Amino acid sequence: MIQEHLAVKHLQCIRDDRVLFDDLNFKLSQGQLLQIEGHNGSGKTSLLRILCGLTLATEGTVYWNDEDIQDIGAHYWANLGYIGHTNGIKADLTPLENLAMAQALSAFPLSVDFDDILDRVGLYGFEDVPTRTLSAGQQRRVALARLLVSDAHLWILDEPFTALDKAAIRMIEALLDEHAKKGGMAILTSHHTVKCIHARILKLSG
Repeated sequence: MIQEHLAVKHLQCIRDDRVLFDDLNFKLSQGQLLQIEGHNGSGKTSLLRILCGLTLATEGTVYWNDEDIQDIGAHYWANLGYIGHTNGIKADLTPLENLAMAQALSAFPLSVDFDDILDRVGLYGFEDVPTRTLSAGQQRRVALARLLVSDAHLWILDEPFTALDKAAIRMIEALLDEHAKKGGMAILTSHHTVKCIHARILKLSG
């Protein structure tokens, strides 16, 4: 059985004639979480977009199971759960409808109870209201809940704790640990130090 992994080799990113990072190398295997740290402008979001295949690195390559992600695009994206700065949810749909849509679009949908998922992320009682009526923190929870309707093995999360209170942060940390224990992987940026037993930190100097 293949041990899934993501490998970054000699990655360089230049934006507006400024080198954000250069000769960046790391490997992430099943059961591991990687937190990207760095000051504003150090290239954290640029790195995540490169890892997702949304933009190209100036130099270097990102590999999924030893294959260039640019060569296996659809296969790689099928294994990827991505949440960026914006939530990517439909404001006029309810949380339940947003989860149903995410499940329908997933290459590896899970047979799960949407009510149970929303309860886990602290949205019990808000299942059937338009998402636009929810607070910023609640909308972020809807976005994160979408990760739980798919069997995507790699999560890439840009500031997932935005607008969340301390209780919600602990809940998301528990979900990250659970994902790792099941053999999943996650890469995330955050100004909050993630308290997960499977996490390690990569600092971008910028």
